[in-house]
Amino acid sequence: MTRVSYLIRESFVNMRRNLLVVVAAVLAVFVSLALALSALMVSELFRVNTLQWQEGTHVIVFLRDTRDGIGLEAHQSLLREILDFDAVEGAAYVDKAGAYEEFSEMFANTPSIIREIDPSVLPASIRIKLKDIKKYRDIEFRLAGDAAVRQIVAPGETIERLAKFSTAIDVGGLSLAIVQGVAAVVLISNTIRMAIYARREEVSIMKLVGASNWFIRIPFLIEGMLEGVLGAGMAVLTVTFLRRWVSSFDGDLDIFQLVISDDYFYRWSLLFLLFGALAGVVGSAIGLRRFLKD
Repeated sequence: MTRVSYLIRESFVNMRRNLLVVVAAVLAVFVSLALALSALMVSELFRVNTLQWQEGTHVIVFLRDTRDGIGLEAHQSLLREILDFDAVEGAAYVDKAGAYEEFSEMFANTPSIIREIDPSVLPASIRIKLKDIKKYRDIEFRLAGDAAVRQIVAPGETIERLAKFSTAIDVGGLSLAIVQGVAAVVLISNTIRMAIYARREEVSIMKLVGASNWFIRIPFLIEGMLEGVLGAGMAVLTVTFLRRWVSSFDGDLDIFQLVISDDYFYRWSLLFLLFGALAGVVGSAIGLRRFLKD
């Protein structure tokens, strides 16, 4: 127990003697991991919203009405035809009353607009959910010439762009995490190298009196681990604050979700803390190789 307390105490002594260098290393780890963790959170937001859009209505078919010589029977016939399409998972008919109800909910905060709208001018529609969002162009092509169809609206192209952007962020976030992780290891390695160089005479004396290389290494390994954990902890706390701040705006955006699940966030936070500790130990081990060879 005495030996363990000595090793831990020596780690804090090393950190105090090289305080400025230690602070620089901790800040470097903090910046590196905060950027990497932020990139992962942004990537998750895009992934969640892409899935949310993909699971909603993929194609809206606005229909002609009696003013165009098209009646309810033509609407129902088209609905049955759409439901028979292999690419269609489900479809629902929304009549004029339903369209007006949706319109009223959408503009509930601006009643003046609602009062100016005649419910009869709002078209009925068929809302289509596809088995594969990429098939939306096939649906557009098959319905384009139908006499009952007034207009076809499909956000599929937007979803495709969002998915591609999300993939780019995934790759960028992973690349950033790797680069910043390597930078953290290198900086901690240099920090430990400077610390042991400043104490090279003391280390030489310890070796002369019989101290093993591992006995000398452990305080420096603990020091590196502490630097990595401190930097990672600061990164997690910062991103936690940013996550809460961003999620506070979630109610202001109807089409984009700004909330990340606790399970996802805490899992990655724990992994980043472990990575910080591992980066510190690996960096320390690399820094010690030059001075302590078995």
